[in-house]
This record gives sequence, C-alpha cells and structure tokens, in this order.
Amino acid sequence: MAANNRRMSGKKGAQVGSGGQRRRGLEGKGPTPPAEARKGHKKNRIANSKAKQVQRRPAPRGRGGKGTSEMVVGRNPVVEALREGVPAVTLYVQQFIDNDERVREALQIVAERGGVHLMEAPRPELDRMTNGLNHQGMVLQVPAYEYAHAEDLANAAYDKGEDPLIVALDGVTDPRNLGAIVRSASAFGGHGVLVPERRAAGMTAGAWKTSAGAAARTPVARATNLTRALEAYKKAGLAIVGLAADGDTEVGELAALEGPVVIVVGSEGKGLSRLVGETCDFRVRIPMPGGGESLNAGVAAGIVLYEASRKRS
Repeated sequence: MAANNRRMSGKKGAQVGSGGQRRRGLEGKGPTPPAEARKGHKKNRIANSKAKQVQRRPAPRGRGGKGTSEMVVGRNPVVEALREGVPAVTLYVQQFIDNDERVREALQIVAERGGVHLMEAPRPELDRMTNGLNHQGMVLQVPAYEYAHAEDLANAAYDKGEDPLIVALDGVTDPRNLGAIVRSASAFGGHGVLVPERRAAGMTAGAWKTSAGAAARTPVARATNLTRALEAYKKAGLAIVGLAADGDTEVGELAALEGPVVIVVGSEGKGLSRLVGETCDFRVRIPMPGGGESLNAGVAAGIVLYEASRKRS
C-alpha cells in the first residue's frame, strides 16, 4: 500500500484540479497587434523615435507669432496695469496680506472685469515666481501678446476701402515709446504698427499701459526681417517714408502721405539703420525752428501721423 502511495504521489500534474487555468490557456488571445505596437519590433522602435521627435518639435506659431507672458510685480504697478485695462490671466495675492486701498482696488477691478483668475499663494511661492523681487504680496500675470502679420495691416485697410497708413519701428527698444506710437496711430487713423522680432520693443505690460487702451483697437505686427517686410509693402504699392534728421523733404511737403504709406521711425540715437534707410522711397525731416538735435520716437511718429491724417481729410 505504501509503495502504491509513492507511485501515486509521483504522478505528474495537478491532482485536485487546475481551476480552469488549462482551459483559459487554450483560449485565443485575439488578433496579433501590428508591428508598430509590438514591443521590441523594429517598426515599433521607429514609431517611438518619430513620436519623440514630434514632442521635441516647437509648437506651430500664429501668423505673426506670440510674445511671452510676463509678471507685473508690486502693488502700485499691478493696480496701474489693471486701471489701464492691461490684459491679465491671474492675480496672485499673498496669504494673510496686509489689506490696504491698493489691494482692495485691485480685487474690485478683477471682480468687475471678470475673466481674471484670483489665486492666493504663500509668500515663498511668490518669491519663487518673481525671482525674489519686492512683490509686496501682489503679482499680475499678463498673457503673451498675439502679434498680427505684416500683411494683415495692409489688408485690413483695404477691406475698409482705405489706403493703408502703417508705422514701422526700426531700433526702437523702449516699450513706452511703442505704446505711445500705438496710441498715436489709433488717434490719427493708422491701421497698425510693425516691429522687428529681434532687438526691438515688444507689447509688454508697459507698452499696453502707455497705449492707454489703444492696443486693444490697433494691431501690432511683428516681422522676422524688417527690410524684407518693407520691400514686400513696396511691391504691394505702398510708399516707404523714413524719418531722418537729414531728410531731403520736409514732412509737410510730402504728397506721398496722402496715399498708401508706411512711416518708418528709427531710434533716437542712431536713427534709421543702413539697410532700412536704403529701402525707403523718401527720407523726410521734421522742421524744428526752436532747435534741437532730435525728437523722441513717439513724438516724431505722432507729428507725422497727424500730418498724414490732415492730408487725407
């Protein structure tokens, strides 16, 4: 009997039952996945490599590109930006902040405007966001500006049945000058402002504030290469008029301002760059009987825009 038990215990396989494991093992596993989805297959490695390349590729930009978001830091700057209607995404307020008139006004404007998120954050978090700047417990996040394309400015004018009146800036790096020029363009019937992509002022919170709301009505376009953009305007029939202290014609005598025109304003110190100056059809000067070497870029642009508006009326 013992020998028989030993023979039984040496028998292969489960004695009680498999619990259905054998049956499930015989069931089909469905269709074979494509080679691209099978781990270790050559086509799977190629597909994964392509996916990684797509992830590393920069996101496509709009026609004129996008600026970068920025932070307005400090109680007074935040309140002033909100008063002037600077676009905002989020207002960050420090936890347990000392409440004063500026804090109350900022909260009231955000509540009335709508569309601005209100976030409470601890001081260390605000310190990190502002790289240690003196934020005084208030930080306003301004969204990236959506630039137009150079062609859009002229096309918008033609759609209205008007001759384009555009201002292009060459070497203007102060955002306040850009904001002032946008404001003047809006006041005198301009159809937009063109700025270079590099080494030039962009539509920051400071530019928005100086424009006094005009930036919401007058588009700003950005060009990768200003000279090429001006040449494209010229081929489209627009006159390119550059402001220069040694210009051949006084601004009041230039008949070209009555038609489709691009007014090019250079920096206060260097004026127009060589290539941009060579692209201009006309170089005009602003007479200054009282003397003076040059005018602020914003002031100069305003004078020429007024003269163009006067000739067109």
